[in-house]
Amino acid sequence: MKKIVLLTILFLAFNSLKAQILEPVKWKSKTEKISETEFKLIFEGTIENEWHVYSQFTPDGGPLPMVLTFNNQKNNYQLIGKTIESKTKKQFNDVFGVDEILFEKKVVLTQKVKIINLNLNKLEANVEYQVCKDACINDKKKFTFDIPKAIQTATETIEKEQPIVANSVKFSTEKENVNATEVKTSEPAASIQNEKKDGSRSLLSIFLFAFLGGFAALLTPCVFPMIPMTVSFFTKQSKTKAQGKRNAIFYGISIIAIYVVLGLVVTAVFGADALNALSTNVWFNVIFFVLLVFFAASFLGAFEIMLPNSWANKVDKQADRGGVVGILFMALALAIVSFSCTGPIVGTLLVESASKGGIAPIVGMLGFSSALALPFMLFAMFPSWLNTLPKSGGWLNTVKVSLGFLELAFAFKFLSNADLVLQLHYLERESFLAIWIAIFGTWGIYLLGKITLPHDSPSTYISVGRLSLALLVLSFMVYMIPGLFGAPLKLISAFPPPPTYSESPNGVLGQSDEQSIEKLPEGAEIGANGIVIFTDYEKGLAYAKSINKPIMLDFTGFACVNCRKMENNVWSEANVLKILNNDVVLISLYVDDKRELPKSEQFVSKETGSEIETVGDKWTDFMISKYKTNTQPLYVLTDLNGNNLNDTKPTISYVSVEEYLTWLQTGIKNFKK
Repeated sequence: MKKIVLLTILFLAFNSLKAQILEPVKWKSKTEKISETEFKLIFEGTIENEWHVYSQFTPDGGPLPMVLTFNNQKNNYQLIGKTIESKTKKQFNDVFGVDEILFEKKVVLTQKVKIINLNLNKLEANVEYQVCKDACINDKKKFTFDIPKAIQTATETIEKEQPIVANSVKFSTEKENVNATEVKTSEPAASIQNEKKDGSRSLLSIFLFAFLGGFAALLTPCVFPMIPMTVSFFTKQSKTKAQGKRNAIFYGISIIAIYVVLGLVVTAVFGADALNALSTNVWFNVIFFVLLVFFAASFLGAFEIMLPNSWANKVDKQADRGGVVGILFMALALAIVSFSCTGPIVGTLLVESASKGGIAPIVGMLGFSSALALPFMLFAMFPSWLNTLPKSGGWLNTVKVSLGFLELAFAFKFLSNADLVLQLHYLERESFLAIWIAIFGTWGIYLLGKITLPHDSPSTYISVGRLSLALLVLSFMVYMIPGLFGAPLKLISAFPPPPTYSESPNGVLGQSDEQSIEKLPEGAEIGANGIVIFTDYEKGLAYAKSINKPIMLDFTGFACVNCRKMENNVWSEANVLKILNNDVVLISLYVDDKRELPKSEQFVSKETGSEIETVGDKWTDFMISKYKTNTQPLYVLTDLNGNNLNDTKPTISYVSVEEYLTWLQTGIKNFKK
């Protein structure tokens, strides 16, 4: 009887531990035959309520995007086009400062393949993804597809002797004949409405941003002087005032049409989402950086970007024809002649709007051209307003140069994106802010007239408007300076790298003597909120033994949004921060660390049977093997022998300040007994 009771207790205990290992996404997959050599590989995942999976198009610098890899392609098969995704949702992530793209309820991925090796009967693919709710899980699934003559399914079967675990679930195929049907996804009406609202807000922001860009282009030397010239032409050449107004309105509409067509061409050539994918790529971020620096140099006066003069001459000849066709070519002539001023702005707007995907380039060009065309229409309808226009002069070049400074500052955001993804630490937070401070400081000095550039007119004084703008720019520069010393800079939080991606995460002067780099223990570094952390378990354990303090294990991830929220909102509280700084040795183990382990340290997990190849795999296996869970953030308080210090709640995750503080205090009290 005692044996039965004991076995029952052990069984319940085992299942209790096993239940902590979560699998919020249930996958199935199948092949669909297109022809004798072409197939569709379909991955379909059902996502539990309140959880979400990040898309492969989620921008770099945010949560982990999904990654699909197809094994043994060479001489066996080739991929046709990109992997197609089912409906996604876009929302702004205020922690990472990016528009994350995610799936809710269901995810369907479709990839076309062409078989080259006709003897191929199996095809393997991996899907790596991050799924989050209050905690995050980095998971990797392996699929094996049968490639038969008849359409069959490739379904996942989990090995019975192993638990369901992140980064280790194995899939095999069970041959079943099924009908080839198209996979259709359905989402709740509320989800679709939210998606539409988010999309509408995003497109509206693009329109407004582009409208401001068009207004800025209007105030450049290439465009502004053409307003009175063009309006006068219409009023003098038209037989009646009404005809003049009609012609000017059609002229404005033609300008809008030209730029909208440009947006249509960009969208049609590259596809609705292709530019989105490109803009999140490391090398395209570098290309965008170079492109914007090129535009900035042009605005600052280094050179002018000109379209061939032959284009303008040919268009001018067509404009002389008069009538509707002539007006249309007049609008095209404006676009060509003013390209040296509008080109950099249009290029920047296309880059920014294209990063949003969909019809954003069209909406962007609509906003830009509307601002550009509106004055021509209004002044034609009310010619007397021309008398209120300021005279052309040196102030137009000041506007152009100011746009150059803005272009230059904006360029470094793209370079920062690339550096963050590659984790090169060449452009950390302090460096980024120093560059911006220098750019805006130089801009302010220029506005005060202390610096002159190639196309500036000589002036003995500066206008009140220019002085006001100088004060605004210099005030912004002063606002950024405390960011070097740890200030959060909430007004521009989406632009610089996060505080943790810096030379001194607690600020340049924010560290105490005990936490200075020179006095850090061997293997330690400064982490979030200036806390001394270890990222290697053995080194952290050795240090904890040397000073006889308990250990707090922090299973975290570089792209774990709730980990950052805990660090920003809970660890930063004075009572919690005091404990983490003084009463424990904090060991942060990153489960998404992609650095490859030395071959001698790679192994096959005894717990899961998966291959442990990276540093992240090692810490994931440690978490699963020791604590029977796979979610981050995960916090564990242990003594120097690895024993849990909290009996009732051995581990804790995403919780409130009060609960976290009580848990810490209880564990430390138990250590001192």
